[in-house]
Amino acid sequence: MKQYLFIGILTAAITLSLAWVVWQLSRRYKLHPGIRERDVHTTPTPRLGGIAMYFGIVAAFLVSSRHPFFAIIWSDPAPVLSILAATTLIVIVGVIDDLWDLDWMIKLGAQFLAAGIIAWFGGLQIYSLPIGGMTGFSSGVSITLTILSIVVVMNAVNFIDGLDGLVAGVALIANGIFFAYTFLLVRDTGASTYFNLASFIAVVLVGACAGFLPLNWRPAKLFMGDSGALVLGLLMATSAIAITGQLDPALLGNNDQFGRSQLIGAFLPILLPVAVVILPLLDFGLAIVRRMRAGKSPFSPDRKHLHHRMLDMGHSDRGAVLIFYAWTAIAGLTFLLMYIATRQDWFGQYWIGVAFGVVGAAACLTVTLLPTRPARERPAESAPSLEENP
Repeated sequence: MKQYLFIGILTAAITLSLAWVVWQLSRRYKLHPGIRERDVHTTPTPRLGGIAMYFGIVAAFLVSSRHPFFAIIWSDPAPVLSILAATTLIVIVGVIDDLWDLDWMIKLGAQFLAAGIIAWFGGLQIYSLPIGGMTGFSSGVSITLTILSIVVVMNAVNFIDGLDGLVAGVALIANGIFFAYTFLLVRDTGASTYFNLASFIAVVLVGACAGFLPLNWRPAKLFMGDSGALVLGLLMATSAIAITGQLDPALLGNNDQFGRSQLIGAFLPILLPVAVVILPLLDFGLAIVRRMRAGKSPFSPDRKHLHHRMLDMGHSDRGAVLIFYAWTAIAGLTFLLMYIATRQDWFGQYWIGVAFGVVGAAACLTVTLLPTRPARERPAESAPSLEENP
């Protein structure tokens, strides 16, 4: 655990230092777009924070290659090198888009290419799922399912990048919970070492988000832009696939402690990774349906994302962000507690997690529906323009 803590702190320190440098250079050379009608912020703000996060992440991987405790993730370098190559591609495309606004088809093509690099060259794929028993997939189906999953999560995370500190905080909480889950999961499957690629990626993302958040907290001095949000989505999806897409839930179900909860135990490895990104996925799904029903491109910008709706309800920017944090924590901790309770044979087993989720969701829903300020008047829709996210 100390080695993970070291990597997290190292990533945070490097990201924070480079974020300050990027902010200063962006201000000096005016590397920021003007204010658009859909923007929530009122001061021109640089959107190149993803560069700092990228180099913080790369530095963590390079240090791990020289660290004996992380030798296991470098025993086969193909997955790690494919992740770094895909991340580099997304950062380059993201920076270009943040500066000059690329066509959405080019960005989507780059996302599929990056996901393909991880699935095809890295060998990180969803090989099976507990559907009707343990259902394995052919090579073609595994690659296709993996690529689609990565692209969906990338865009889902990018879609909620619209308020100061929103994505960085949500990703920090989600990856913190996912790290705890992967650490416990590897331990419970009887692995000889607790060091694994999924846990490593999760703790690196926690560090990158923690290092970036001080400059992104309201009022933000620096945005992560597409170069940051898309990378977060890429790596979050990859870490989930690295642990759950290749795990046989039977390894858990054979444990006598599961008893009546074998079915829950089989599905938790899939449900928890989804739970920690449930809000981005929900916003992404609603946006796709909304835009296609209106006869528009699924990636055409609008001001109807969940965070925009919360502002229109009367929540402050910071209040809306904190509510998103709470929903993320409740969703992730609910399934994490279900897993822990089932493994430890607590009283009520997985129902302790369900009870936490119900109470937490009820409290959070009450806060969400009862803003403390009058509702804002929604600005009239205008022609599509570049915004912090689609």
